[in-house]
Amino acid sequence: MPDSLVTLAELTALIRHRRSIKPQDLDPAREVSAELVTELIENATWAPNHGLTEPWRFHVFQGEVRKELVSLMQQTYREVTPPAEFREDKLEKIGTNPLLAPVVIACVMERRGGAKIPAIEELEAVACALQNLMLSATAAGLGSYWSSPPLLEGASFREFLKVGGEDRCVGLIYLGWPREGLKWPRSVRQPVASIIEWRATAHA
Repeated sequence: MPDSLVTLAELTALIRHRRSIKPQDLDPAREVSAELVTELIENATWAPNHGLTEPWRFHVFQGEVRKELVSLMQQTYREVTPPAEFREDKLEKIGTNPLLAPVVIACVMERRGGAKIPAIEELEAVACALQNLMLSATAAGLGSYWSSPPLLEGASFREFLKVGGEDRCVGLIYLGWPREGLKWPRSVRQPVASIIEWRATAHA
């Protein structure tokens, strides 16, 4: 067996250190290089995927093009939100967040498995890919945040990304360097013993 590239303890530390860092906690003035973004996305593509269909596409928004994304997101929010649920503060937040993060990645599940591979399996593969991406971002010192607002299913937004009839935009990943002085969030999980039901055969 080959030597491990990292120890289990190192991997455990990375996984448990990863947190959702919201766009307002990122430094909008500090750029993330295209080379680094490319490496993160390449790591994403090493997620398990049935039949090696690689059912993903990544739309990367940086610089001034983020304003085009903002305009489209606000337009789509207006289109898909019932009048009774429309909120001006939500509209403003939608218009602000993409400009706070130096990089926004729209992550699309593209159906490629046909009748052989269920859509849920390709959707799950993309979710695994995004976990790879966010863990890699954490290892690089970046903050990341996965957002999946209902507007992603809106007709205007789907047309903007050229999302096919069986495809789905799984989410927006906001990426950037944490702002100076940010206190890294802490979290807890319930005791693991409470969610495991052992089915092992008892030995005499």
